[in-house]
Amino acid sequence: MKTVLLLALSMSAALPASAQFDLATPQAPAAAKRPKDVTVHEDVRIDDYFWLREKENPEVKTYLEKENAYTESVLAPTKELRTQLFAEMRGRIKEDDTSAPIAYLGWHYYTRTEKDKQYALYCRATDAAGTGEEVLLDLNVMGAGKPYIAIGHYRVSDDGTRLAYSVDWTGYRQYEVFVMDLAAKQLIPQEIGKVSDLEWGRGNDVLYYVTENDSKRSDKLHRWTLSAARHELLHEETDELFNIDVAKSRDGQWLFSTSESKVTTEVIALAAHDATGKFQVLRPRVKEEKYYPDHRKGYFYFATNNQATNYRIVRAPVAQPTAWEEVVAHNPAVKIEGIDAFARYLVIEERENGLPHLRAYEFATGKTVRLAMPDAAYQVSLASNWQYDTDDVRFSYQSMVRPASTYSTNLATGERTLIKQQEVLGGFDSANYVAARVWATMRDGVQVPLSIVYRADVDRTQPQPFWLYGYGSYGVSMPITFSSNRVSLLDRGVIFAIAHIRGGGELGEEWRLAGRMEKKMTTFNDFVDTAQWLVNERWTTPPQLVISGGSAGGLLMGAVLNQRPDLFKAALVVVPFVDVLNTMLDATLPLTTEEYVEWGNPNLKEEYFWMRAYSPYDNITPAHYPHVLVNVSFYDSQVPYWEGAKYLAKLRVNETQGGNALLLRTNFGAGHGGAAGRYDALNDVARDYAFFISSLGLVK
Repeated sequence: MKTVLLLALSMSAALPASAQFDLATPQAPAAAKRPKDVTVHEDVRIDDYFWLREKENPEVKTYLEKENAYTESVLAPTKELRTQLFAEMRGRIKEDDTSAPIAYLGWHYYTRTEKDKQYALYCRATDAAGTGEEVLLDLNVMGAGKPYIAIGHYRVSDDGTRLAYSVDWTGYRQYEVFVMDLAAKQLIPQEIGKVSDLEWGRGNDVLYYVTENDSKRSDKLHRWTLSAARHELLHEETDELFNIDVAKSRDGQWLFSTSESKVTTEVIALAAHDATGKFQVLRPRVKEEKYYPDHRKGYFYFATNNQATNYRIVRAPVAQPTAWEEVVAHNPAVKIEGIDAFARYLVIEERENGLPHLRAYEFATGKTVRLAMPDAAYQVSLASNWQYDTDDVRFSYQSMVRPASTYSTNLATGERTLIKQQEVLGGFDSANYVAARVWATMRDGVQVPLSIVYRADVDRTQPQPFWLYGYGSYGVSMPITFSSNRVSLLDRGVIFAIAHIRGGGELGEEWRLAGRMEKKMTTFNDFVDTAQWLVNERWTTPPQLVISGGSAGGLLMGAVLNQRPDLFKAALVVVPFVDVLNTMLDATLPLTTEEYVEWGNPNLKEEYFWMRAYSPYDNITPAHYPHVLVNVSFYDSQVPYWEGAKYLAKLRVNETQGGNALLLRTNFGAGHGGAAGRYDALNDVARDYAFFISSLGLVK
């Protein structure tokens, strides 16, 4: 008993002070209850807030604006902190900066930013004497007076004379196509419209592009010939589980259009020089079989899960694309995530023990070499490589204590050159921070990896304020990245961690399968167990623990708050997929039908009840919830704003004790990815950070 008492005293000494919010004067808006019966499979559900999806209803926007005003009122005591955070984060950014230039056909292509300007400039320059920079696109001019602008596609023709690019004007991820004559800097007439994908054929006259249907499923492949102003529909994908794209092989010789569901692919191909030909199937689709192609010297190379859960590499002659012969055998311990065929080397992106790697396979000898990385936990991937016939391959690298860097490595000699490293101003020194990788034990005995970063002078003998982030869906591996913004948290004593839970892809395909469909609850259990493990191991305590997740990670947040509202001090819930049943029962919404093989098809009774067990909106019950800030975007095409709005409204009426901030903020000028302007985005980060810092009572 004495030991327990001493432990309790030491933990209480580390607890934060009261949150710095104004919960006394502002009156929280109350969304009107308009019951709608959404009963399915004899499971009675009444949705009081279904009406919030009426986007064109002025009452909806008025309600959302009231919620924004309420959120600002509650957060008013953090105004000075937000200003301070914004200044700190901006002070670490090199505002006049240039990206790593990419060499292509005698030009160097790059983007750059200018102080006080929200958006990047897309430029090119040559080494030739007497020539200067050419600004191809200035988003600050193009986006003047608009709440949002973002470049989607940016494709230089393979003769270097024309640029095809696309622009999203709202955040809804619908991209309008433009074609520029690079010599004259004039737009070329065309009638392509809005696309989801875009690629040149050979030369500069033919563009291939993909369009979406009304539910934003990419379903049609087209060809536009500029000189003839001729449009052709080449292919339509009718299966509602599949989306299509279009891409060119590394050597520029072939065009590939991949039809892909969450579990199956089928690829059609066309020689890039054939401006009138038809695409042909490389290998007919087989349920739950995936393959991804590239081309080199008359052979297609494929990464495939055929007879290989974590993928193997095969090749086949162009004349017989189904005559596969193995190049790299399946290794159950190593997930192959992608291939890129250069002239003399096949670069393989792979993942082992939760970490990404790059491996070079030499075509001439069949030997492979894995590129060494300097940190114990990191993120590495191929960077922009526009050249085919080269041994100098670029890759991007960063860790939680090492800023993002672009390297060039010579695959023949092993020589590595730093091309560009993100500059972090304001006296940042990576030696002041520690990156750790630990493994937490789940309720079923499985070990889940965590990537952790904190200041080196944090007292690790005592529990500390802790921010735990998670995602855990679609087989996506959460990258272990650097953030100069995050330094503002670390310097205030907050430890930050990513929980690489099941449902993600960090430990291979099995890791993904263990957290999807009927096993989806495992994802949520893993996050709760990780949080409890951190408490048990004295990394933190519940009053010091804040959590966040976005999109499918917002689903995670909603589910774990329903499970264990007592375990967390605060939660940041971003563009959350929380109204699972209503969304998955509406086939007209974006993403719905294609996700039947990720969550289940609720039109089937058994699969409906998989989702019924965890759907955050449908499982809110009376409880005392932690501080919650829900961020949504009005033009979100991936997760509609109303999911988060309905969730917060229902959460508020089910709060039993009061005293905590339950907040909703709608961005009326953005989509799923949030604000496009870099200063606008910093302001949003400052708000979110201030919410957590105040929740933890760390405001001085």
